[in-house]
Amino acid sequence: MIPVMPNKFPQSPMYKKAMDIFTLSRNISSYLVHDLASLHSNGSEDPNIYFTGDIVQQSISLAPEILKAESQPFAEEKHKYAASVIRLTNSLYKNCERLERSHSNGKDFLPMLRTEIKKFRKLQRSWMLTL
Repeated sequence: MIPVMPNKFPQSPMYKKAMDIFTLSRNISSYLVHDLASLHSNGSEDPNIYFTGDIVQQSISLAPEILKAESQPFAEEKHKYAASVIRLTNSLYKNCERLERSHSNGKDFLPMLRTEIKKFRKLQRSWMLTL
């Protein structure tokens, strides 16, 4: 017998896309970390390595903010969390652009993540109207 989930939110397209973005960003980050973790000849580390952690942190924060926005009873609270989703999405996109300028072989996967973020933004526009 298949258990039925009582909560409708994890089934929303926004939530599913946020989870896809998280999975993709985590995989890309783990791939990039291996390239960027080595030290330069002068002993310094690559400053772009921090952006790999940022994309994971921002993408993991998307889904809970979506759930919070959808579960709030008042429109003002919904829009507060929706604004947080917008900020996270913008930061995630900018960090992807920064990582594309890094010296790594893994940067070829970042346009795929940026494409998913663009799809997420399209969903986000219609989602904002339904809140």
